[in-house]
Amino acid sequence: MERGIRLNWRYLSWAVIALILLAPLVAMQFTDEVRWTSFDFAVAAALLVGAAGSYELAAHFIQDRRRRVLLASGLLLLVALLWAQGAVGIF
Repeated sequence: MERGIRLNWRYLSWAVIALILLAPLVAMQFTDEVRWTSFDFAVAAALLVGAAGSYELAAHFIQDRRRRVLLASGLLLLVALLWAQGAVGIF
């Protein structure tokens, strides 16, 4: 039973990544304010897929729920900082 729930969360996380990558693609169809190149999409995909893959791998070995939450929080913070740096250069 637990395995089925874990697979659903896995599919949901990959679907969210796809939706995040689709948002600028759709926005580019309606406005000139969003101008992403294929390199931008590749970097964003590498960042998101890398973070999700890292979590999947590490969570496989971490059994404690609190440590998994800490891992996820740290990865989300890292992705947010790298995304902001890539977008506007905060550092």
